[in-house]
Formats: sequence, structure tokens, C-alpha cells
Amino acid sequence: MTPEQRIKALRREVEAALGSAGTPEELEALRVRFLGRKQGAVTQVMALLKDAPAGERPMLGRLANELKVFAEEAFEARGAEIARAGEERRLHAEAMDVTLPGRRTFMGRRHPLTTVREELEEIFVAMGFSIESGPEVENDFYNFEALNIPKDHPARDMQDTFFLEHGALLRTHTSPVQIRTMLKKKPPLQVIAPGKVYRRDYDIRHTPMFVQIEGLAVGPAVTFSNLKATLEHFARRFFCETTRLRFRPSFFPFTEPSAEVDVACAVCDGKGCRLCGGTGWIEILGAGMVHPNVFRAVDIDPERWTGFAFGMGVDRMAVLKYGINDSRQFYENDLRFLRQFPP
Repeated sequence: MTPEQRIKALRREVEAALGSAGTPEELEALRVRFLGRKQGAVTQVMALLKDAPAGERPMLGRLANELKVFAEEAFEARGAEIARAGEERRLHAEAMDVTLPGRRTFMGRRHPLTTVREELEEIFVAMGFSIESGPEVENDFYNFEALNIPKDHPARDMQDTFFLEHGALLRTHTSPVQIRTMLKKKPPLQVIAPGKVYRRDYDIRHTPMFVQIEGLAVGPAVTFSNLKATLEHFARRFFCETTRLRFRPSFFPFTEPSAEVDVACAVCDGKGCRLCGGTGWIEILGAGMVHPNVFRAVDIDPERWTGFAFGMGVDRMAVLKYGINDSRQFYENDLRFLRQFPP
């Protein structure tokens, strides 16, 4: 094959090869093959000119230069085509059909238990109570013994406890916060202790973890009348001004005397219905006067100081406030359920 034929054949080879290149990587491989500085086919053709007859060199040089210019322009044009094709594929993949209906965006809002807890806190803070907190992993002293519940006391069976290693446990109430507060602060005291508590219980009224809020007031002449006045004011603020309470004798090892507190059913106004089981009343909390043994456990003189304590489940208060029939729904994170509540 003469040099002229070789140049013309190489031009056809470049044209055919470029047509098969479909990606930038394939095109770069062809560029090295044809236009590489040392081993490129077009470069090698230019080197053949020195061996051609002197009379043919001008013609062959022109053809070789035309081949080189053609190859460079062809590679540049093919590269632009491949880039445009890639951009079109990307745009097609990312295309959005603007005729489709839009997706509704839901605004975030507070969880109903958070809303109720903050409302309860505001009511008691307005009455002069301060907020205290404590650890959720406790020991036996703070959770039981300091609250007049020794190791063999049957009241321990009232609270199915999650026991951990090395004598630790998950607190079954927020009363340990009251003990810790009385150990580090001297009376008079007015505190509430909101927080998570844990018990081995699960049904429509109970969950293994729930939120509780307890209150404690200690002073030189605190009486059961003060307790009743405090809880009645709270109930009227939380429910409505006409809310009625009922105090029933009960037993708690850390208070004496003790009482269960009921609220008149908001549905039947005390007449009796399905919600209240026909009694006209719904239990909302437990309360009583602080037991002298509890004061002795924290080195407070029960002859000088008296106090009252109360405790309620925030979950129970939310159930009553919103008319929910299963408190477990608060923890299932079903957005359809949670979106029912006002922000």
C-alpha cells in the first residue's frame, strides 16, 4: 500500500471508529489510538514522509496535514455529540411531570403528651412550684426504701419493676426526685417532678413507659386542706371552672393519710355513662400527706415540718383531655392519629 493509499485508508478508519464510540471513555481510547504523540496511527503516518520520494513529499505532506486536522476536528465534534446525548439522558431521567398533582407537605407539631405535660407544668409553676428532675435509672434506696417501702413490703408488688444489673432499676415513679430534692434542699419546698417512668404493664390503660408528674410541698403548717385546695385549683385550670373532684381514702406507703382523687365525668357530668363505667367519676391521681418515715429518711424533722404529695400520669390526663380510648396510641407514632390534635 502506497503512502497516499495509507493516508486515505486511515481517514476512512477514523470515520468508522468514531461512529462506534458512545461514551467519553471510548472516545478517549480512540484519541490515544489515532492521535497519540508516539504510537498514534496519524502520528506514525507523518513519520513515513521522510522515506517518500522527494517529488511526492509535498503532496503527501498536504494529505497528512489534512488527515490530522480532519481527525482532530472529528474527535472534537464527536465529543460534543456524546456530551449532548449524556445531558439529554440526564434531563430525561430527572424530568418532572408538572401536570401531576402536588404532594401535600405536613407541618410538624408538638406531640400531644408534650403539650399536656407543658400545660400541667405551667399550672403548677403559676402556683409557686419549681420543676425538679432526676435520673431514670435509680437504685433501691431512692425508689423504695426512702419512700417507706422496705425490701419485704407488699407494696413493692404494686409496681412491677424493671430490675437491671448491680442493684439498679428503672424508676417506677418520679418520687425518687422528691427524695433527692429533700436531701439537697431544706424546707420549705414546693416542687413538681415530671418525667418518664417504667413498669412491667401493658394494656389499653397502661404502657411499659409512660410520663408522670408528681408534686411535693413541705412547710411548717401544711395540711390536707392545702392539698385539696391545690388540686381543686389545678383541676379547674386544666379541665374547666366547674370541674368537681372527689377524694376517696386509699393507701400509699409514702403518704398517710392517702387518697385517690376522681374528677366528675365530663361526658355525663357525674350522672353515669359508658366512659366512667356508670359511676359518674374518673380517677385521675393519688395524693396524701407525706409519711413521717419519709421525712426521717431524708433527715427532716416530722415534728417541725409537714407536707403533701401527689402524682398523676400525663398519659391519663391526655386521655381525659382528648377523649382517647387507648393510651398506647400515643406511643405508636401513627401520623394519622397524631395529626388530629391541635398545634
